[in-house]
Amino acid sequence: MPSLDHESLVLLFRNQPELAAQLLRDALHLELPAYTQARLASSDLTEVVPTEFRADAVVLFVGDKPVLGVIVEVQLSRTDRKRFTWPAYVSVLRARHECPVELLVVAPDRAISTWATAPIHLDLAGTSIIRPRVLGPDAIPVITDPEQAAQRPELAVLSAMAHGKGDTETAVAIARAASSALGLLPDDQQVLYFILIESALGDAARKAFEMLPEAEKIVEKFISEQKQRSFDKGRAAEKAADVLAVLEARGFAVSDAQRQRIIGCSDFDTLTRWLRQAVTVASADMLFE
Repeated sequence: MPSLDHESLVLLFRNQPELAAQLLRDALHLELPAYTQARLASSDLTEVVPTEFRADAVVLFVGDKPVLGVIVEVQLSRTDRKRFTWPAYVSVLRARHECPVELLVVAPDRAISTWATAPIHLDLAGTSIIRPRVLGPDAIPVITDPEQAAQRPELAVLSAMAHGKGDTETAVAIARAASSALGLLPDDQQVLYFILIESALGDAARKAFEMLPEAEKIVEKFISEQKQRSFDKGRAAEKAADVLAVLEARGFAVSDAQRQRIIGCSDFDTLTRWLRQAVTVASADMLFE
């Protein structure tokens, strides 16, 4: 099962597909074709063969038609099997969209990035080769400028994850810049990205960072939102119990599916409407009409 760190890194690309272009162009110095949009494509690269191939993320760059596909793979450990499955990913995506494909491997650990950089030879003669584009710690920029972080918040978070355990002063500056860029993002992303930034820091850097006013504000906001979620969940649970109580008091048989639908509803307005209808409906089935 993928680790939290693995899924967190993948999420940066899923939230911001343009990040793949930024890294290929600016960090790995690859000249990209002209495109008008970067969007996520299906990560399922399984064909008619029974073996399942699923990449971490697939970004498709399109103009009038697809001009480039990028397979994003996060590697936090050495997995030799990947050197056999990665060429399959490339081949399937290339055939599916009829465009060039790049394999971008994100490997924050230096030893893993060195392993992943080795070319993959597809034949005995070594004439057919796939060369992964590997983003190791040396290729990930050190972002300490808040303005630069604000322009590319996902890249700023990635910078914190790559360099947060290095020099304490630099790590705090990176974390400070990255956290300052979170204000314009949706609330759930702000909280998630802040957790990623904080968890990426070494002990000394984390303690220093947590003492900063901006860090305290985000922590307070996180606690406030958690309390609100707990309160809303409790209100919904009480309202769902009221709906079931009215239906059962009126002698209606409530099926397991209906009970689960009512209990599983978290929208307070919907539950309020159901409660009003429960008083007048002729059967439990009519509650959802």
